[in-house]
Amino acid sequence: MSGRSNYELNVHKVQLHCTANNKEHHTDDIAVNRLIVRRGQPFQLTFHAEQPFRPRQDFFQLIVQTGPNASEAKGTRSTFGLQARCGLGKSWSMELSNSTDTSFTMTIYSPPDACIGLYKLSMLTGTTSTTETSIGTLTVLFNPWCKDDSVYLPKKEERQEYVMNEQGLLYRGNCDFIEAMTWDFGQFEDDIIDVCLKLLDVNQHCLRNAIEDFSARCSPIYVGRVVSAMINKDDADDGVLWGRWDDSYSDGVNPVFWSSSVDILRHWFKNECRPVKYGQCWVFAAVMCTVLRCLGIPCRVVTNFESAHDTNSNLLIDEYRDVYGLLTKEDGKDSIWNFHVWVEAWMKRPDISDSGFYDGWQVLDPTPQEMSEGVFCCGPAPVKAILEGHTNVKYDVPFVFAEVNADIVKWMLRPDGSKTKISTDTWSVGQFISTKAVGSDMRLDITNQYKYLEGSRAERDRFNRAVRNLSVSDDSEDVPASHDVLMTIQEVEKPVSGSDIKLSLTVCNKRSTPQTLSLQINAQTMRYTGIPTGHIYKEQNEVRLQPNGELFFLINIPFEIYGPKMLFNNSIKVSAIAKNEYDSKVIYMAEKNIVPQSPTLTLTVDETAVQLTEIMAKVVFENPLPETLKNCSITLMGSGLLQQPEIIRAALIGPRERMQISVRFRPYRTGLRKLVADFQCSAFTKINTSCNVDVIPSFI
Repeated sequence: MSGRSNYELNVHKVQLHCTANNKEHHTDDIAVNRLIVRRGQPFQLTFHAEQPFRPRQDFFQLIVQTGPNASEAKGTRSTFGLQARCGLGKSWSMELSNSTDTSFTMTIYSPPDACIGLYKLSMLTGTTSTTETSIGTLTVLFNPWCKDDSVYLPKKEERQEYVMNEQGLLYRGNCDFIEAMTWDFGQFEDDIIDVCLKLLDVNQHCLRNAIEDFSARCSPIYVGRVVSAMINKDDADDGVLWGRWDDSYSDGVNPVFWSSSVDILRHWFKNECRPVKYGQCWVFAAVMCTVLRCLGIPCRVVTNFESAHDTNSNLLIDEYRDVYGLLTKEDGKDSIWNFHVWVEAWMKRPDISDSGFYDGWQVLDPTPQEMSEGVFCCGPAPVKAILEGHTNVKYDVPFVFAEVNADIVKWMLRPDGSKTKISTDTWSVGQFISTKAVGSDMRLDITNQYKYLEGSRAERDRFNRAVRNLSVSDDSEDVPASHDVLMTIQEVEKPVSGSDIKLSLTVCNKRSTPQTLSLQINAQTMRYTGIPTGHIYKEQNEVRLQPNGELFFLINIPFEIYGPKMLFNNSIKVSAIAKNEYDSKVIYMAEKNIVPQSPTLTLTVDETAVQLTEIMAKVVFENPLPETLKNCSITLMGSGLLQQPEIIRAALIGPRERMQISVRFRPYRTGLRKLVADFQCSAFTKINTSCNVDVIPSFI
């Protein structure tokens, strides 16, 4: 017996239990052939030795370390043995959970505030001397299932939606036509975890000081800002996407053609981290959502309609028109976007309050608009701070507050360079703030989380508080609004791309005396960012209104005029401006933004979907035009359904012709999935549709 007591522990094999551990940690959709765990949650390793493990005699420790020059002080290295479980701010620990004559199993505990990322894992064994032996690697992610993690999300169904769901809906269009677009986030597709970790490793903070950067990765606040900056390339870094808002996409991809984050992230990764051309706000936001969900931060994509871009932080948006009512916008000035898309991430904010008041949803916006602390990123801005007008809270609350609740000041520019203030609009900005509902494809309106009821005393109180916190004031002089004439523009029928746009203008005299007006009606094609790109319709009239009388005007904009312009634009702004014949300072205005609805694309899967069993999808499109469509193609994609996008080309579709295509594929992951279809051609921008596919396990 005495001879046996002198042996040294000799571990010759280690089982990482990747399949079992990953399943317990909700990472088995990422991989089952590598160890991926969530912080604050135990996992098990089994060590095979030639002798039984003696806890009180054998020297046995584990070492985990991440980043260069890892250290205990920076929280990037931990050397630990058998000890009590760890907690916030503590080291890693382990306890013996099972032992046999030839193996022993350890339960490993990581702290709930551990740095996330790729770790090296090794062990120290011996009695008279210690030997360090590499075991392999493990990846540590944030843990929304852990109550002590700062990204903890209590509700199971919300974790499923905001962490685990690989597909979702983005909202675009305008207030009168909110269009849902299916997006494939694909955060658990092969190699996406490696792309996300690479993104962290090439960020500017890491390149300047990797030791501090790896140490800071314990904080979702820090990681959120890093990812926000890295999704765009505007800081001369290796950002993922190149933003472009003009018509010059020939050396890349028109942003409207993207439907998947996976294609973008893989392209960036495989091309030595060179920016992918091109993205716009919904693309930036969707890619950021993929990265955050992959890293374990709960998040959702949010669309704000009538979104203000305030360039001078005064919570006022100045809109300028010429004497004919045409917008005279230039890039870089204040503007009202038809819609803007950002990300909300769920996390605690101990950096700004101990009370937890600002915990919860935080706005993170990767679209490069304005700089934040010298970097093109935005947030995290607490949604509660935006609601309450706390514009003195970090990060970037004034900018986001303006996006959802700025006032619009409308000006007329005179030929001599002078300007006249027409009106102030306190209610238009920030409408129908939307995100996908939990567990369904319904649109969830969350406007009341960002602002009190428009026009209410509470809303005006918060606006005034926001202005006071910024120490700004509106020094422009108000011009009393005239209500002697009311003008409204309405749709005669729902605008559909391929058909003429039919509108009506009503001019109503509220006075008991006649009025003579000079009336001009205009239509401008618009980028969704509020920038006019073309003047496509003009009509002038001298109007004599009878006392308390009304006049009606029909506006018809032919498809052959607006259609070609819409390939690179989002909407048409139709405006009417009327001036009193006897007093040119009296101005009446009406305007309406038109987003033509796309023709219908139909996608169906009628068969029962079984994992790894071939099924068929059908795509149907009918050409609504009396002309041939050229350069037609349909792209099918869907995480868990197709390993790679399937592209079907149909060079021509004749006038009024109906096209039907069948595609066979093998679903490779179980659960509820979305199959996405995109149709592209010479006459329309991308038309997007989707259908749900519930994949059941194969029992063969």
